[in-house]
Amino acid sequence: MVGIGVRFTVHETVETTKEGQMVDMKDFPVSIIPSVLPADFARLGEECQALEKAGVDRIQFDVMDGRFVPNVTFGPDVIAAVRPLVDVPFEAHLMVAEPDGLLERFVAAGNEFAIVHAEACLHLHRTLATIADLGARAGVALNPATPLEAVIHVLDLVDLLLIMTVNPGFGGQRYIATMEPKIRQAADVIAHGDHPIELEVDGGISPETVAGPAGAGARALVAGSALYRDPEGLEHAVTELRTRAELACQ
Repeated sequence: MVGIGVRFTVHETVETTKEGQMVDMKDFPVSIIPSVLPADFARLGEECQALEKAGVDRIQFDVMDGRFVPNVTFGPDVIAAVRPLVDVPFEAHLMVAEPDGLLERFVAAGNEFAIVHAEACLHLHRTLATIADLGARAGVALNPATPLEAVIHVLDLVDLLLIMTVNPGFGGQRYIATMEPKIRQAADVIAHGDHPIELEVDGGISPETVAGPAGAGARALVAGSALYRDPEGLEHAVTELRTRAELACQ
């Protein structure tokens, strides 16, 4: 495992970065990012248009291969078909084994972000560099059992760090609150780093749970089932989630 033996200390105050500037995670705006996993796949384009109208910041496609996780979902052609219908950015969360051979197609499909799992990459540094070479923003995800130490030596290549708050593979799972110390640890490392990295969380995020990860430092919040089951509709769901997250950030 990369970085085994590295220890982190969570600082109470934010120190000076290598550029001599102060970085505070509270300065990062809250982003609401719906997963389309609960959407009606027969109307996926219309579903994405409805999300854009509801005011989301970008849309996540949970790409599953039946190997790294037991479920199977989207291929790049599906995403490419939807891409011309909305202006909001896309991110591909690649829950796939050996993602390197798929990166070019998913970036070409119109994903501004490509997120790979540290657990799925044989040469993570090379994979993240490839994403940048393809013109996309590089993200790395960590499963609940994977420590932050696994990515500490590749953060210079990372635009987005995703802390999973469920085990990947299915929507509708219960939020794992014990991930909040890892979120806080990640926020501290980012704040003391030399370049901005979005801190994202994914799994079980709802109006009832969002204060935990937002208060710990996450600013990019992926939600699926909670948005779609709101009886008052998507716009209300997005607004409520954003409001509660922003209050927790104060």
